[in-house]
Amino acid sequence: MSLLLTCLLIIVVRIIDVSLGTVRMVLSVRGKKLFGSLIGFVEVLIWFLIVREALVGDEFSIWIALSYAAGFSLGTYIGIWLEEKLAIGSVSIQVITKGIKNDAVKKVRAEGFAVSTVVTQGKDQENLLLMIEVNRKEIKRALKLINKIVPDSFITVSDIKHITGGYFPNRR
Repeated sequence: MSLLLTCLLIIVVRIIDVSLGTVRMVLSVRGKKLFGSLIGFVEVLIWFLIVREALVGDEFSIWIALSYAAGFSLGTYIGIWLEEKLAIGSVSIQVITKGIKNDAVKKVRAEGFAVSTVVTQGKDQENLLLMIEVNRKEIKRALKLINKIVPDSFITVSDIKHITGGYFPNRR
């Protein structure tokens, strides 16, 4: 029974530890130094107090190693899921339409998104490049709208680390 409890403890604590580590890394990459550092403190504290104790016990078993690996895998999955739900930061959505689609720009703006445009030269025709910066929480809504009004367009989404200036109608 003691081995089973040790294995469950390792799994649960590794899930918490690795989930925090995943969120910490994403926050750090996005320039959120303070939050990343605080999460790192909690992460190491958990590791030092609990996981270390479970791993230096008298019993070594393949079950402990498997529990450790399972907790790491589940923690990574949950950490990525958590980070997606937090949706901290902004993204740049770039849309290249087939042909000049000024009506698409008006529809995107009517839905509350700021859009900048550039006329680009494609292989066979001039196209319109729409540059839309949105909060990560708005990605799904923006992409659904774009796919609805210009379904044959080429779309890329990129993370943004820093924004200065500009017009963002939905931001307070």
